[in-house]
Amino acid sequence: MELYLPYIIGAIGGLLLGGGLAYAALNGALKGKASGIIREAEQKGENIKEKKILQAKEKFLKLKEEHSKEIKSRNVKVQSLEDKLKNQERNLNRDEQQLKDRRKRLDRDEETLKARLNASEAKQKELEKAQAQSAKMLADAAGMSVESATEKLKEQVIGDAKAMAAQEVQDILDDARSRANQEAKKVVIQTIQRVATEHAVENSVSVFNIGSDDIKGRIIGREGRNIRALEAATGVEFIVDDTPEAIILSCFDPVRREVARLSLHQLVSDGRIHPARIEEVVAKTKKKIEEEILQVGKRTVIDLGIPNMANALIRMVGRMKYRSSYGQNLLQHSREVANLCATMAAELGLDTKTAKRAGLLHDIGKVSDEESELPHAILGMKLAEKAGERPDVLNAIGAHHDEIEMTSLISPIVQVCDAISGARPGARREVVESYIQRLKDLENIALEQPGVTQSYAIQAGRELRVMVESEQVDDEKAEQISFNISQRIMNEMTYPGQVKVTVIRETRAVSVAK
Repeated sequence: MELYLPYIIGAIGGLLLGGGLAYAALNGALKGKASGIIREAEQKGENIKEKKILQAKEKFLKLKEEHSKEIKSRNVKVQSLEDKLKNQERNLNRDEQQLKDRRKRLDRDEETLKARLNASEAKQKELEKAQAQSAKMLADAAGMSVESATEKLKEQVIGDAKAMAAQEVQDILDDARSRANQEAKKVVIQTIQRVATEHAVENSVSVFNIGSDDIKGRIIGREGRNIRALEAATGVEFIVDDTPEAIILSCFDPVRREVARLSLHQLVSDGRIHPARIEEVVAKTKKKIEEEILQVGKRTVIDLGIPNMANALIRMVGRMKYRSSYGQNLLQHSREVANLCATMAAELGLDTKTAKRAGLLHDIGKVSDEESELPHAILGMKLAEKAGERPDVLNAIGAHHDEIEMTSLISPIVQVCDAISGARPGARREVVESYIQRLKDLENIALEQPGVTQSYAIQAGRELRVMVESEQVDDEKAEQISFNISQRIMNEMTYPGQVKVTVIRETRAVSVAK
């Protein structure tokens, strides 16, 4: 045992020495791995930090760009308001100067009238004195009494005064006729210059933009159930074609088209698109549009200062916002006509409130809910009559296209202002060439009838006057020609409103005195 003791002690020492070396090696490997993990974590941290910094920079740049756009938009609006205020200030200054000039003219006229009145009084005194002297002379010369001579002289003076007055009246009428055309042009030009209204352009289709073509499938629905439900609820045709990220809404009624557009926007935003939900959203949207129509009508009446208007008429005024004629928004057109009528009535010394009321309501027949074969002027007159409007306003509405006879001074003003608003450059989208061609087509249709010598399309194509040869065409044939022309116009042409065909057969007897 003692012999092996040194070997045993050596073996134990070797084992202890090997264990220490192994521990040292394991400890070094663990420290190396830990350092690698720390370096990797630090590298990931740096990457995340750089990524967050880049995202923050991108968000900052995006917010900065949006802020710049908003500032630019506000600057444009502010500049537009400043320009409008400057224009109004210039108009007010011009009106003030015109009032000053008119006051000066009135003062001069007043002084002239006073001078004439004084001169007339002096002449009257001289005439009375001369009359008394003449009466006395006549009495002395003819042996007449003073009373008889006075009566005879009065008759002579009255006859002379009537002759002078008739001549003066004739001179005044001649002067008025010579200046009437010039004064009328002056009034119209001043009215146009003082009133300027913006106009909007609308079409018979609306484009609804969507985020992606995937939404088209949800709008169409399984076997087209959703789109059929939309068309049935709104009365609008939904055209889903190859146009990328867009759906076309087609309908001639702009109110229905707006209901369809807002309903589709609500459905797409909400994400729930099925027939029951479609009916619910469309019903809510219709109610919202009706409330907006009433609010627009009330706001328009208040802006124009027109009091005591029936709710039915206010609603029709609101519906004008969604109606257009040749691209000219009907509400803007009616507002412009109302302002023009008020300005022209003021120039002519008439009631401006009545003129403005008639101008605003002159086209309400175009937005009636009921179907009627009547012209829009006559229909509008009947609707206004039901609402209790005054007779002069009713006549102005019904006569602005000459369907009835004008009985009020407001009526020609409304007709003229309607023509001014519709004829302004840029007010309506109809191309001049197509308008002229339509008038030529109307005249050519009439000229193709046997016995027709001349034809004239008047009132912007709303009436066709046809002259026939009296020797070739009798009264019955004239009626047949009128009917044939109207039928050809209905079948072959496209035109707004209605066209009145008037056939004129005239017989003349001419003799020459030599």
